[in-house]
Parts: sequence; structure tokens; C-alpha cells
Amino acid sequence: MAIAAGTKLGPYEIVGALGAGGMGEVYRARDTRLGREVAVKVLPAHMSADASGKARFEREAKTISGLNHPNICVLHDVGSHDGMDYLVMELVEGETLADRLAKGSVPPEQVLKIGREIAEALDRAHRSGIIHRDLKPSNIMLTKAGAKLMDFGLARPAAIPASLATLTAVASPNSPLTQQGMIVGTFQYMSPEQVEGKELDGRSDIFSLGAVLYEMVTGQRAFGGKSQLSVASAILEKEPAPISSVKPLTPANLDHAVRRCLAKDPEERWQTARDLALELKWIAESGSGQATALLAAASQEKEQEGLKNTGRKVGVVILWMLVGAAGYGILRLFDTGKGGARGVGTEMMYFSAPFEAKDMAVAPNGHTVAVVGKDEERRKTVLWLYELGGRGVKSLSETDGASFPFWSPDGKFLGFFAAGKLKRLNLADGDVQTLCDAPNGRGGSWNKDGVIVFTPSGKVDDGLFRILASGGTPVKISPPDRSRGETSHRWPQFLPDGKHYLYMAFNVAWKKGASDANAIYAGALDSNEKKFLVAAVANAAYAEPGYLLYYRDNTLFEQAFDAGKLELSGEAKPVLKDVQFLGRIGRATYAATTSGLLVAQSSGGVTQSKLAWFDRKGTEVGMVGKPDAYANVVLSPNGKSVAVDITDAGSGNADVWVMDLPAGNSKRLTFDPAVDAMPIWNPDGGRLVFSSSREHSFELYLKNSDGSSEEKVIEGSEEDRYACDWSRDGKYVVFQQGYDLWVMEEQEKKSRLLLKAAATLKNGQISPDGKWLAYASNESGKWEVYVTSFPEGRGKWQVSSGGGEQPRWRGDGRELFFLSADAKMMATPIKSGANFDAGTPVALFQANPRELVATSELMEYDVSKDGQRFLINTQVKNAEARPMSVVLNWANGK
Repeated sequence: MAIAAGTKLGPYEIVGALGAGGMGEVYRARDTRLGREVAVKVLPAHMSADASGKARFEREAKTISGLNHPNICVLHDVGSHDGMDYLVMELVEGETLADRLAKGSVPPEQVLKIGREIAEALDRAHRSGIIHRDLKPSNIMLTKAGAKLMDFGLARPAAIPASLATLTAVASPNSPLTQQGMIVGTFQYMSPEQVEGKELDGRSDIFSLGAVLYEMVTGQRAFGGKSQLSVASAILEKEPAPISSVKPLTPANLDHAVRRCLAKDPEERWQTARDLALELKWIAESGSGQATALLAAASQEKEQEGLKNTGRKVGVVILWMLVGAAGYGILRLFDTGKGGARGVGTEMMYFSAPFEAKDMAVAPNGHTVAVVGKDEERRKTVLWLYELGGRGVKSLSETDGASFPFWSPDGKFLGFFAAGKLKRLNLADGDVQTLCDAPNGRGGSWNKDGVIVFTPSGKVDDGLFRILASGGTPVKISPPDRSRGETSHRWPQFLPDGKHYLYMAFNVAWKKGASDANAIYAGALDSNEKKFLVAAVANAAYAEPGYLLYYRDNTLFEQAFDAGKLELSGEAKPVLKDVQFLGRIGRATYAATTSGLLVAQSSGGVTQSKLAWFDRKGTEVGMVGKPDAYANVVLSPNGKSVAVDITDAGSGNADVWVMDLPAGNSKRLTFDPAVDAMPIWNPDGGRLVFSSSREHSFELYLKNSDGSSEEKVIEGSEEDRYACDWSRDGKYVVFQQGYDLWVMEEQEKKSRLLLKAAATLKNGQISPDGKWLAYASNESGKWEVYVTSFPEGRGKWQVSSGGGEQPRWRGDGRELFFLSADAKMMATPIKSGANFDAGTPVALFQANPRELVATSELMEYDVSKDGQRFLINTQVKNAEARPMSVVLNWANGK
């Protein structure tokens, strides 16, 4: 029976009907608590009364709640009212793919886009052990933000057997068999094994997606018939008409991708939805013949110019650039005189990617490049692979938040840092293994004996560690020498013998003379040998036939280097200027091979962001100031000011600023040539605590928020300290020290350990009533949000699931907000009292916060006291990505 408008199911007020399906009726409703519109799916009364029907309903709720992906409809809540069970889901505006197909076939570029998005959604579900089982056009919603996979109501862990004798009803688009003893799903899109009632896995969904893709391309169903029996027979025994015969202009590689989806034998299909997604992405990016034509023209031109050996090398890179850029329509070839000094005999070119490279590493084969860059769709920094002369660019799954990649000697694995861990990726099967903790990794290198040397974090006194590439316990092998001014060792690279390695000695402090400690050294695994090579402000690299590359004075230099004797000779010569340089961590973004290839990210200053206000629906409702290099956003207690730190594009250092929201003006509070960052307010808004690297480590400093006092150190420490929060009663300051959370009693300026880390803890936030502390921990292998009692630190409750960090409390403590793994703004209802009680987190909207590789302590948003507005440090998309430089044969003309 239909539910009338105005009826309330718990806090949800029905607005009107949206549709109905085999598992219930769907209504548009308004959440009276949060003031947003939602979709409410109600299980019919007779099914609620039926034990098996209700079990199916509960299974649906559990299935959807475990899935968090931009192309999957979000589950907000579940409930029961007057005997009716219901689900509360994201209200998705748009039209179904079924409605779109009623108008005819879909253009190929849209087929590729929609197909890739649904394949990525299936990949997320399959990795969670969930099979959709009813993939069809009516369960795919087309929205402005992209395709959304709907209705996991038929997702089940096991198949239901059925007999073909039951399949005699006339086939129609809306005639799924759902009674007991029959097959679950919609016939026209079922896999052969599903028709036969066999055990299913994710490859069954891939078959169904192939049937959907076929219909999108051709405008007709892959398997037709006048009854369900005839449709089932076609699925089991017949092949659909070739796409090329129905739509002759369809690209052959798209035809191949769909035919492989529709293979009768699951072993002959794409084995994972991720494989299919990557294939569709490649087709979209390199499907035209433009790259081939341009390559042929370029090769002919080079031959006419008589450039023989160099021309062949350039041809390889032109292929790489054209294929990589074809999907984005961006290709810029510059005069070889641009970009600084290079020797005679070198060739230099530029290409633009869809992101700015944050780091890179070239494989031992000399033609595969791993690049760290932002995936705008996944809202995360991930690893990408560029293949010289290959099929362009592809992102690697399971590498969210990756930084500073390095290759195994055989090129079969990639080491990298993510979620506060050192990880390795098997490129053959995509498997990712966590090796050990590495809260803020600062580089690694892998030798031929299966040993990895790495730096787990940038904190004071963190040197180099060694660990087996298969895992184990890290062993410290290179402690910094404090007598020389060293605060850390980082950016190791093994030399050809696999025993000696290069590394950088680094001083994080900005006081006068501290930078004199920054230099490149050579060390050895089996001894305490340590040899000074050259002063430098960033990472070094070794390249055959015997050169050391290093960065200083805004220039990348090369110098002859004997790797056996560990000796430099001759003069240093400039190779490149205008290379991206991250002064705060001592990293220049470049990589070189032994075959004369050098790849570098060109500089463009500091990545900018904007301070934007959003309401709970994700609508941007205002902006504070102008775009700049903001970080660490914190609103004052009265909500009239915001404190941030801003990085200077010229020097690379950061300072604390206070911005007056009503007046719209800004005031700089710190002027020391150091990194002054992570400010927090005291309860009356009159003072700020922040972290600064002025001495040998990051220490906590106190200053009046109106700038009327000099900064002073609060209880000096030998370890880095990062400010987190100040309790509302003014008694306590919480900060991160090492991997742990500490608390300081503000009056006595004495600190004590609050929470000892099982892995790494960060983002400590005290509840308004002072009874609870929310924080992020990566003890599970990914960042999640937890709560413990305060100030005792007893007990632990996990709030997020599927990833979460940067918690913030609502002013009355009744909600806890955090950012999910894919940067959705999440809200969790909290019940106050003697015990902590958190409800189910719900997604409010998709955020796009600025993301930095260099650090993980950031808090990139804050929320108004009433929980209705969010001030988010939002990424500003560049109008044009800065190009990467490719220098060929760079060592030949030296």
C-alpha cells in the first residue's frame, strides 16, 4: 500500500513516491534532523512479516553499508516504524540508463565513461566480497557527477538454484523472478552460470556489465527472446551479433572489450572489474589514431633532418608523450633552449599530464615510470604508470595516498609509503603488502639481495632503517650525527654493488647555519662507513655511465662519480633549472635511468587552495580571502576568525596567519624564517599555540592572537611536537609527539603520555564537554577515527569504517565529523552521557580538500558550532597542468 505524503517514518517525512521494485517501494523523503532530502526504500508489510523476506532486507542493509564509493549509491540509515522496515539512501537525481536507452544507443565516449565508472564501482564491491547479482540499465543512474550503481538488494553471498522448467513467462524488461526456488536477477543481463543456478563470483557481474555495454553501443539487447526460457537459452548457447555488424564505426578495441565480458566461460572473461575499468580507460585515452599519425609524421620529419641515433630515441619519447597526452588533448613541444643549461647532444621535450607529479621513479627497464599524482575521480593521490612507447597512463589500485615510490631490481614490484606504512605492490596481480610502520616516509631503495633501506618519517633523529623486502622487523642502520647538525637521514638510493647507498643528511631547523648540514653522503649496509660527497639541499641520484645528480641553488647538477671508489671528479655542470623543489622536506621531483633518460617535474611554486564555505548538502556558499597555499584550518571559539598557516611560494617556509571573517582582512602572526604551522586557539580566542621548526625540532610555541606578544617555547623537547587541540576549559593542550598523543596541563606546562600508539596516532580532538578525545590511527593498516575517554585515555571506540581521519566535534558534542578515505564529509550522531555512544556515520557530501604528500598531520577543514557550515581548504584545479620535462641523452654532451 502506498504511503501518503506527510507520513513520518522515524525522523523521515515522506514527500512523494519515486518507484517500486521486487524488494519494495521507494519514496522521496526529508530528513527532519539534518534538513536534507533522501530516498527511503520500504519493505512491503507481507515481506516484513516473512522471516526470509526480512532477512533479505537486513542483508541488503549490511551489504550497502559496507560500500563507500563515488559511483555507488550511499546508504545513510536503516530503521523500523509501525512494523515497516526501511532503508534510507542517498537521493540520486538524474535518469536511469534504462530511460536513456529508450532514446537509442549511447555515443562511444559516454559508453566508455559510464562503463568505466560502473566497473570501478563493481571493483569496490567485489573487493569487499559482495556480488551485485542484478546489474541492469534500470539499476544504473546517470547524474551530473557520473554514473551511480543502485540497488544492491539482490546482492547475496550464494546462488539460489532454479530449473529452466520454470522459465516460461514472457520476457520483459521488468520481470525478474524473485520467488522462492527461482533465480534472483533480471534475465536479459544474467550470466550463464547465474541462469544455471551455479555458484557465482564477481565475473558474473562482469558478464552482466558486458550485456549492458553491448546495449549501450548497439541500442539492442545482447540476448533476446519471447520468453524467459528463450532468453536463457540464448545466454547459454548463442553469441550476440558482432558489434561491428550492428555499429560498423565502433572502435575494434571496444568491440573486443565487450566480447571478452560476454564469454560463456568465466575463465575467458576479464578476471576482475578493475581490469575492465583500466581497459575502458585506456580505450578512452588512446582510442583515436591521432597519436599514430603524429608519430609517423614526427618520425618522417626526423629522418628528413638526418637525426639518426638521437632521432630514434626522440621517437620513443614522442610516442610516450603523444599516447599519454592524446586522452587529454594536451601536448606541448618546446624549443630545446628552454628550461636551463644542458650539454651539447641532449634533447629536451615537455609533456602535460592530467596532474602535477608529486614524485616519480623510473623502473630498471629504463622505460616505465611510476608517478605520484592526484586522481580527481578517486579524490586521492595515487600511483600512475607511464610506459615509454606503450599504452599511455594508468592508475594503480590500492595505492591511495601513495608517496615516494621506488622499484625492485627486477621491476616486478613497487615500494611506496601510504597510510603511515611502508608497502610493496606486486604489479603482476595488484596485491599490496604492508611491510612496517612508516608514519611519514622519506624515501626508500631496494637492492638485488632483497633488502630495502628507507626512512620511516621526517621526525627528529630518524635515520635510515633496513628491512627485508618480504617483511620483518626494521633495524636502524644510520643515526643522524647531532654534532654535525644533522636531524635526519633520508632519500636513500643503492649504488650498483647493492651494498653502498647514497643518502641525504638533513637539518629541519631554519636557524642560521643549520642548512650547512644538508649534504649527500655514501653509506654501507655492512659497516659504519660514511663518506661526505657534496653539499646539497635535496635528494641525489646515481646514473650510468658514472654520474651523480644533485640539487642546490635552484639547479639540478651532474658530476662525474666513481661508484666503486665513492669519489667525485671534474666540475659540476648544470642539467636542469626550474625543477619542482619541496624545501620543507628536502625533495626535488626528478628521476634518472642508466640509459640517459631524465624525467623531472617543472616548478610552478606552491600548490594553491581556497578557503571555501559549504553547507551540509555540499553547496559552496562563500569563500574566505583569495586562493593561496593554505593548510591547517581552525576556527576561533567565537567563529569570527580563522587561523591557518600559509606557505610562501618563494622561500618554501610557512607562517601562521589570522583572518577576520566579518571584516575580510588578514594578519600575519609569525615572521621567523622557519616552518610555523598547525595553530590552535585557546578557549577565549586570545592566544594561539603552534608548532615551529626554529631550533633542532618542531616545538610548541605560544603567542597572543592579536600579535601583541613575542612567541615563546612551551616546555622544550628533543622530539617533534605538533599541536592538535586545546580543551574548552583551558586546562589541557593535546599534541602529537613521535607516533603518540600527549597532553600538557596548560597551567603547569607539564606534559605526559596520553595514548601510546600501536602504530601512529594523529588529529587529537577534545569533545566540547571535555570527556572524550577523537583521533585518527592507522593500526588497522589504514587511517580510521577512534574515540577514547579524556583526560585518562581509557577505552576505545571505533567511529569510522572503511577509512577516516581529521575528526571535528560539533559545538554541542552531538555530532562528530570526519573525512572518509575518498574525502566525503561524514557526520556521526553522538549520544552524550556517562558512556560514549556513536551512531552510524552518514555521508553529507563529497569534499575536495587540498592533499599534500609531505605530511599527514594536517587538519584541512573546520565546522561551525551549529554543525551547519564547513570551512574546507579546497583544492584549486589549475587551468593547465605544469609540464614534466623529458631529457634524452643528457649525459652524452657533458
